Amino acid sequence: MMSDMKNIPRALLETMYLKMEEIRQFELKAVELFQAGELPGFLHSCLGQEAAAVGVVSAMENDDFIVTTHRGHGHMIAKGADLNRMMAELYAKKDGYCRGKGGSMHIMDRSLNILGAQGIVGQGATLGTGAALTAKMKKTGQVSVCFFGDGAQNEGFFHESLNLASIWDLPVLYAVENNCYAESTAQVYHMKPKDIATRAKAYEIEGMVADGNDVIDVYVKAKKAIEKLRAGKGPVLLESKTYRWLGHYVGDPGVYRQKEEVERWRNEMEPISRFRAKAVPQGVFEEAELDRIRVDVARRVEMAVEFGRGNEPLPPESAFEDVYKYGLL
Repeated sequence: MMSDMKNIPRALLETMYLKMEEIRQFELKAVELFQAGELPGFLHSCLGQEAAAVGVVSAMENDDFIVTTHRGHGHMIAKGADLNRMMAELYAKKDGYCRGKGGSMHIMDRSLNILGAQGIVGQGATLGTGAALTAKMKKTGQVSVCFFGDGAQNEGFFHESLNLASIWDLPVLYAVENNCYAESTAQVYHMKPKDIATRAKAYEIEGMVADGNDVIDVYVKAKKAIEKLRAGKGPVLLESKTYRWLGHYVGDPGVYRQKEEVERWRNEMEPISRFRAKAVPQGVFEEAELDRIRVDVARRVEMAVEFGRGNEPLPPESAFEDVYKYGLL
Protein backbone atom coordinates (compact mmCIF):
# COMPACT_ATOMS: atom_id res chain seq x y z
CA MET A 1 0.00 0.00 0.00
CA MET A 2 1.24 3.47 -0.87
CA SER A 3 2.42 5.75 1.92
CA ASP A 4 0.08 8.29 3.49
CA MET A 5 -0.48 11.54 1.55
CA LYS A 6 -2.10 13.58 4.32
CA ASN A 7 0.96 15.65 5.25
CA ILE A 8 1.89 16.61 1.67
CA PRO A 9 0.43 19.76 0.07
CA ARG A 10 -2.17 19.01 -2.59
CA ALA A 11 -0.39 21.20 -5.14
CA LEU A 12 2.78 19.15 -4.74
CA LEU A 13 0.84 15.90 -5.08
CA GLU A 14 -0.70 17.21 -8.29
CA THR A 15 2.75 18.06 -9.63
CA MET A 16 4.00 14.58 -8.74
CA TYR A 17 1.15 12.99 -10.64
CA LEU A 18 1.62 15.33 -13.60
CA LYS A 19 5.33 14.56 -13.83
CA MET A 20 4.78 10.80 -13.63
CA GLU A 21 2.24 11.05 -16.44
CA GLU A 22 4.64 13.17 -18.51
CA ILE A 23 7.41 10.62 -18.09
CA ARG A 24 5.14 7.66 -18.81
CA GLN A 25 3.58 9.13 -21.93
CA PHE A 26 6.81 10.63 -23.27
CA GLU A 27 8.52 7.26 -22.90
CA LEU A 28 5.64 5.32 -24.47
CA LYS A 29 5.73 7.65 -27.46
CA ALA A 30 9.51 7.60 -27.74
CA VAL A 31 9.51 3.79 -27.75
CA GLU A 32 6.80 3.77 -30.41
CA LEU A 33 8.74 6.19 -32.62
CA PHE A 34 12.00 4.32 -32.15
CA GLN A 35 10.44 1.00 -33.07
CA ALA A 36 8.93 2.62 -36.15
CA GLY A 37 12.41 3.72 -37.25
CA GLU A 38 11.79 7.45 -36.79
CA LEU A 39 14.42 8.07 -34.12
CA PRO A 40 18.15 7.49 -34.64
CA GLY A 41 20.66 6.19 -32.12
CA PHE A 42 19.78 4.13 -29.07
CA LEU A 43 16.97 4.36 -26.52
CA HIS A 44 16.98 3.13 -22.91
CA SER A 45 13.47 3.47 -21.54
CA CYS A 46 12.61 4.21 -17.91
CA LEU A 47 9.01 2.97 -18.23
CA GLY A 48 7.93 1.71 -14.82
CA GLN A 49 10.48 3.79 -12.91
CA GLU A 50 8.55 7.08 -12.89
CA ALA A 51 8.07 7.30 -9.13
CA ALA A 52 11.76 6.85 -8.34
CA ALA A 53 12.64 9.95 -10.37
CA VAL A 54 9.69 12.15 -9.39
CA GLY A 55 9.87 11.34 -5.68
CA VAL A 56 13.49 12.45 -5.39
CA VAL A 57 13.23 15.56 -7.58
CA SER A 58 10.08 16.68 -5.74
CA ALA A 59 12.18 16.97 -2.58
CA MET A 60 14.74 19.24 -4.27
CA GLU A 61 14.92 23.00 -4.84
CA ASN A 62 14.99 24.42 -8.36
CA ASP A 63 18.65 25.43 -8.17
CA ASP A 64 19.91 22.06 -6.91
CA PHE A 65 21.99 19.95 -9.28
CA ILE A 66 21.21 16.58 -10.81
CA VAL A 67 23.32 14.19 -12.84
CA THR A 68 21.59 11.40 -14.71
CA THR A 69 22.34 8.32 -16.80
CA HIS A 70 21.78 6.64 -20.16
CA ARG A 71 18.24 6.02 -18.83
CA GLY A 72 17.68 9.65 -17.96
CA HIS A 73 14.52 10.96 -19.65
CA GLY A 74 12.53 10.66 -16.43
CA HIS A 75 14.99 12.68 -14.37
CA MET A 76 15.07 15.38 -17.03
CA ILE A 77 11.28 15.65 -17.14
CA ALA A 78 10.93 15.54 -13.35
CA LYS A 79 13.37 18.47 -13.10
CA GLY A 80 11.30 20.52 -15.56
CA ALA A 81 12.84 19.86 -18.96
CA ASP A 82 10.92 21.05 -22.02
CA LEU A 83 9.20 18.17 -23.83
CA ASN A 84 9.58 19.84 -27.24
CA ARG A 85 13.34 20.27 -26.91
CA MET A 86 13.72 16.74 -25.56
CA MET A 87 11.84 15.24 -28.49
CA ALA A 88 13.80 17.39 -30.95
CA GLU A 89 17.00 16.03 -29.43
CA LEU A 90 15.79 12.46 -29.94
CA TYR A 91 15.07 13.35 -33.57
CA ALA A 92 18.63 14.81 -33.84
CA LYS A 93 17.26 18.21 -34.80
CA LYS A 94 18.58 21.77 -34.45
CA ASP A 95 16.40 22.92 -31.53
CA GLY A 96 17.10 19.86 -29.41
CA TYR A 97 18.78 20.38 -26.06
CA CYS A 98 22.22 19.60 -27.52
CA ARG A 99 21.40 20.67 -31.09
CA GLY A 100 20.67 17.03 -31.87
CA LYS A 101 24.25 15.97 -31.24
CA GLY A 102 23.84 14.35 -27.84
CA GLY A 103 20.80 12.21 -28.42
CA SER A 104 19.00 10.27 -25.74
CA MET A 105 22.07 9.38 -23.66
CA HIS A 106 23.62 12.86 -23.41
CA ILE A 107 20.80 15.38 -22.88
CA MET A 108 21.50 18.25 -20.49
CA ASP A 109 20.09 21.63 -19.51
CA ARG A 110 22.41 23.93 -17.57
CA SER A 111 19.60 26.45 -17.02
CA LEU A 112 17.88 23.82 -14.85
CA ASN A 113 21.19 22.70 -13.28
CA ILE A 114 20.85 19.37 -15.04
CA LEU A 115 24.52 18.55 -15.56
CA GLY A 116 23.77 15.94 -18.14
CA ALA A 117 23.05 12.33 -18.89
CA GLN A 118 26.13 10.12 -18.85
CA GLY A 119 26.57 7.20 -21.22
CA ILE A 120 29.47 5.72 -19.24
CA VAL A 121 28.00 3.57 -16.47
CA GLY A 122 28.74 5.00 -13.04
CA GLN A 123 30.73 7.99 -14.29
CA GLY A 124 28.02 10.45 -13.22
CA ALA A 125 28.89 9.79 -9.58
CA THR A 126 32.11 11.74 -10.02
CA LEU A 127 30.37 14.67 -11.68
CA GLY A 128 27.68 14.82 -9.00
CA THR A 129 30.33 14.71 -6.30
CA GLY A 130 32.19 17.57 -7.96
CA ALA A 131 29.03 19.67 -8.07
CA ALA A 132 28.52 19.04 -4.35
CA LEU A 133 32.11 20.07 -3.63
CA THR A 134 31.57 23.30 -5.58
CA ALA A 135 28.39 24.04 -3.63
CA LYS A 136 30.16 23.47 -0.33
CA MET A 137 33.20 25.57 -1.20
CA LYS A 138 31.06 28.44 -2.47
CA LYS A 139 28.59 28.06 0.42
CA THR A 140 25.60 28.28 -1.92
CA GLY A 141 23.36 25.95 0.10
CA GLN A 142 22.73 23.81 -2.99
CA VAL A 143 22.76 20.04 -3.00
CA SER A 144 23.67 17.59 -5.74
CA VAL A 145 21.71 14.48 -6.63
CA CYS A 146 23.37 11.75 -8.62
CA PHE A 147 21.10 9.12 -10.20
CA PHE A 148 22.41 5.72 -11.27
CA GLY A 149 21.41 2.07 -11.36
CA ASP A 150 22.26 -1.07 -9.46
CA GLY A 151 24.92 -2.04 -11.98
CA ALA A 152 26.70 1.30 -11.64
CA GLN A 153 27.26 0.87 -7.91
CA ASN A 154 29.69 -1.93 -8.71
CA GLU A 155 31.91 0.48 -10.63
CA GLY A 156 34.96 2.16 -9.15
CA PHE A 157 33.46 5.59 -9.86
CA PHE A 158 30.79 4.91 -7.23
CA HIS A 159 33.15 3.84 -4.45
CA GLU A 160 35.74 6.53 -5.12
CA SER A 161 33.00 9.18 -5.08
CA LEU A 162 31.44 7.94 -1.84
CA ASN A 163 34.82 7.84 -0.21
CA LEU A 164 35.62 11.48 -1.04
CA ALA A 165 32.09 12.66 -0.25
CA SER A 166 32.27 10.93 3.11
CA ILE A 167 35.65 12.45 3.98
CA TRP A 168 34.51 15.95 3.07
CA ASP A 169 30.86 15.68 4.26
CA LEU A 170 29.61 16.80 0.87
CA PRO A 171 25.96 17.69 0.21
CA VAL A 172 25.36 14.92 -2.32
CA LEU A 173 22.57 12.37 -2.50
CA TYR A 174 23.49 9.17 -4.31
CA ALA A 175 20.11 8.04 -5.63
CA VAL A 176 20.35 4.43 -6.73
CA GLU A 177 17.44 3.18 -8.82
CA ASN A 178 17.65 -0.56 -8.25
CA ASN A 179 15.62 -1.99 -11.11
CA CYS A 180 16.85 -5.51 -10.32
CA TYR A 181 19.04 -5.94 -13.40
CA ALA A 182 22.45 -4.63 -14.47
CA GLU A 183 21.81 -4.91 -18.20
CA SER A 184 20.90 -8.63 -18.27
CA THR A 185 22.44 -9.67 -14.94
CA ALA A 186 20.11 -10.05 -11.97
CA GLN A 187 21.15 -8.36 -8.73
CA VAL A 188 21.52 -11.70 -6.95
CA TYR A 189 24.36 -12.57 -9.34
CA HIS A 190 26.31 -9.31 -9.28
CA MET A 191 26.38 -8.50 -5.56
CA LYS A 192 26.09 -10.24 -2.19
CA PRO A 193 24.07 -7.73 -0.10
CA LYS A 194 20.30 -7.69 -0.53
CA ASP A 195 20.15 -3.92 -0.10
CA ILE A 196 22.55 -1.61 -1.92
CA ALA A 197 21.95 0.92 0.85
CA THR A 198 23.98 -1.24 3.23
CA ARG A 199 27.11 -0.25 1.33
CA ALA A 200 26.84 3.16 2.97
CA LYS A 201 28.16 1.61 6.18
CA ALA A 202 31.63 1.18 4.70
CA TYR A 203 31.88 4.96 4.34
CA GLU A 204 30.14 5.79 7.63
CA ILE A 205 27.29 7.62 5.92
CA GLU A 206 23.55 7.04 6.11
CA GLY A 207 21.85 4.55 3.83
CA MET A 208 18.11 4.48 3.18
CA VAL A 209 15.80 2.11 1.29
CA ALA A 210 12.60 3.30 -0.39
CA ASP A 211 9.82 1.59 -2.30
CA GLY A 212 10.80 2.99 -5.67
CA ASN A 213 7.31 2.47 -7.11
CA ASP A 214 5.70 4.50 -4.31
CA VAL A 215 6.32 8.15 -5.13
CA ILE A 216 5.32 9.24 -1.62
CA ASP A 217 7.74 6.89 0.11
CA VAL A 218 10.55 8.03 -2.18
CA TYR A 219 9.68 11.69 -1.60
CA VAL A 220 9.53 11.39 2.21
CA LYS A 221 12.90 9.64 2.40
CA ALA A 222 14.54 11.91 -0.16
CA LYS A 223 13.26 14.96 1.73
CA LYS A 224 14.77 13.66 4.96
CA ALA A 225 18.06 12.96 3.20
CA ILE A 226 18.22 16.38 1.53
CA GLU A 227 17.48 18.15 4.79
CA LYS A 228 20.46 16.32 6.23
CA LEU A 229 22.63 17.43 3.31
CA ARG A 230 21.68 21.09 3.75
CA ALA A 231 22.57 20.82 7.42
CA GLY A 232 26.09 19.77 6.45
CA LYS A 233 25.60 16.18 7.61
CA GLY A 234 25.81 14.43 4.25
CA PRO A 235 26.27 12.54 2.05
CA VAL A 236 23.42 10.00 1.91
CA LEU A 237 22.89 6.85 -0.16
CA LEU A 238 19.23 6.32 -1.09
CA GLU A 239 18.17 3.09 -2.76
CA SER A 240 14.82 3.07 -4.56
CA LYS A 241 13.68 -0.45 -5.40
CA THR A 242 11.91 -0.31 -8.75
CA TYR A 243 11.67 -2.15 -12.08
CA ARG A 244 12.04 -1.32 -15.74
CA TRP A 245 9.27 -2.71 -17.91
CA LEU A 246 11.38 -3.17 -21.01
CA GLY A 247 14.79 -4.67 -21.64
CA HIS A 248 18.04 -2.84 -21.05
CA TYR A 249 17.54 -0.99 -24.35
CA VAL A 250 14.60 -0.77 -26.73
CA GLY A 251 15.01 -3.89 -28.84
CA ASP A 252 16.46 -6.03 -26.06
CA PRO A 253 14.14 -9.09 -25.94
CA GLY A 254 14.70 -9.47 -22.19
CA VAL A 255 14.73 -13.28 -22.32
CA TYR A 256 16.70 -13.31 -19.06
CA ARG A 257 13.53 -12.32 -17.15
CA GLN A 258 10.52 -14.48 -16.34
CA LYS A 259 7.25 -13.37 -17.94
CA GLU A 260 5.45 -13.70 -14.60
CA GLU A 261 7.95 -11.38 -12.94
CA VAL A 262 7.48 -8.66 -15.55
CA GLU A 263 3.69 -8.94 -15.41
CA ARG A 264 3.66 -8.72 -11.61
CA TRP A 265 5.66 -5.48 -11.63
CA ARG A 266 3.60 -4.00 -14.47
CA ASN A 267 0.21 -4.93 -13.06
CA GLU A 268 0.48 -5.12 -9.27
CA MET A 269 3.24 -2.63 -8.49
CA GLU A 270 2.86 -0.02 -11.23
CA PRO A 271 3.49 3.45 -9.70
CA ILE A 272 0.85 5.61 -11.40
CA SER A 273 -2.02 3.22 -10.69
CA ARG A 274 -0.85 2.92 -7.09
CA PHE A 275 -0.91 6.71 -6.73
CA ARG A 276 -4.45 6.92 -8.11
CA ALA A 277 -5.64 4.02 -5.96
CA LYS A 278 -4.58 5.95 -2.86
CA ALA A 279 -5.39 9.54 -3.87
CA VAL A 280 -8.99 9.01 -5.00
CA PRO A 281 -10.32 7.04 -1.97
CA GLN A 282 -8.61 9.52 0.38
CA GLY A 283 -10.46 12.35 -1.36
CA VAL A 284 -7.27 14.13 -2.42
CA PHE A 285 -8.35 14.03 -6.08
CA GLU A 286 -11.37 12.99 -8.05
CA GLU A 287 -10.91 10.42 -10.80
CA ALA A 288 -12.01 12.96 -13.40
CA GLU A 289 -9.31 15.44 -12.31
CA LEU A 290 -6.55 12.89 -12.83
CA ASP A 291 -8.07 11.84 -16.14
CA ARG A 292 -7.97 15.45 -17.34
CA ILE A 293 -4.29 15.69 -16.45
CA ARG A 294 -3.60 12.49 -18.38
CA VAL A 295 -5.45 13.74 -21.46
CA ASP A 296 -3.64 17.09 -21.39
CA VAL A 297 -0.27 15.39 -21.08
CA ALA A 298 -1.08 13.16 -24.05
CA ARG A 299 -1.91 16.26 -26.09
CA ARG A 300 1.36 17.98 -25.18
CA VAL A 301 3.41 14.87 -25.96
CA GLU A 302 1.82 14.73 -29.42
CA MET A 303 2.72 18.40 -29.86
CA ALA A 304 6.30 17.57 -28.90
CA VAL A 305 6.39 14.87 -31.56
CA GLU A 306 5.20 17.32 -34.20
CA PHE A 307 7.80 19.83 -33.00
CA GLY A 308 10.54 17.22 -33.33
CA ARG A 309 9.41 16.01 -36.73
CA GLY A 310 9.08 19.50 -38.13
CA ASN A 311 12.24 20.92 -36.62
CA GLU A 312 15.14 21.88 -38.87
CA PRO A 313 17.82 19.21 -39.29
CA LEU A 314 21.44 20.21 -38.93
CA PRO A 315 23.57 20.40 -42.11
CA PRO A 316 26.51 17.96 -42.36
CA GLU A 317 29.08 20.74 -41.84
CA SER A 318 27.67 21.38 -38.35
CA ALA A 319 29.61 18.28 -37.25
CA PHE A 320 32.67 20.55 -37.05
CA GLU A 321 30.95 23.08 -34.79
CA ASP A 322 31.06 22.98 -30.96
CA VAL A 323 34.16 20.79 -31.12
CA TYR A 324 37.12 21.49 -28.85
CA LYS A 325 40.59 20.03 -28.58
CA TYR A 326 43.63 20.32 -26.39
CA GLY A 327 47.16 20.70 -27.66
CA LEU A 328 49.54 23.06 -29.36
CA LEU A 329 48.42 25.04 -32.39
